[in-house]
Amino acid sequence: MVDYDKAADFWVEKDKDSVKMPEEELKKELVAFLQKRQICALATASGDFVRNTAIEYNYIDGYFYLFSEGGLKFKALKDNKHVCLAIFDPVMSFTELHALQVTGVATILEPEDEEYLRIAKIKKLSLEALKKLSHPLHLIKITPTVYDLLESDLKKKGYSSRQELVVK
Repeated sequence: MVDYDKAADFWVEKDKDSVKMPEEELKKELVAFLQKRQICALATASGDFVRNTAIEYNYIDGYFYLFSEGGLKFKALKDNKHVCLAIFDPVMSFTELHALQVTGVATILEPEDEEYLRIAKIKKLSLEALKKLSHPLHLIKITPTVYDLLESDLKKKGYSSRQELVVK
């Protein structure tokens, strides 16, 4: 029989003896990782409903921004703002891991919000074109709370391949 609690604590126990990166160095590593990629899997859930959506992201000033026309992810976001992003390379093995899991809280920005307008401008989305759409283009902003990086190349720098950053 599976001991779910023991399995859930696997990385907590293993990380007790791992070699951690200094926080500022880890932050630079995270930004470099995120700038090389643009697609994530956005996991949302509410009650017994779970959704996982492949979607483009922009990482700007420590936040994730995702434009979306809609979809079932909003069914979950209506009741539960807690989300998880997975960002990874398409080909991985146990010796070549390049993945990031981000836990965070989502908010929906309205088209009239200054922040929405700023991100649309960064993305080079025409405000006139956005206004002409038959339906609004929603902007999901994700405020990260925890980053879990799994990067094999960190071993070459003398660190454990798994690093965690809890946002304060």
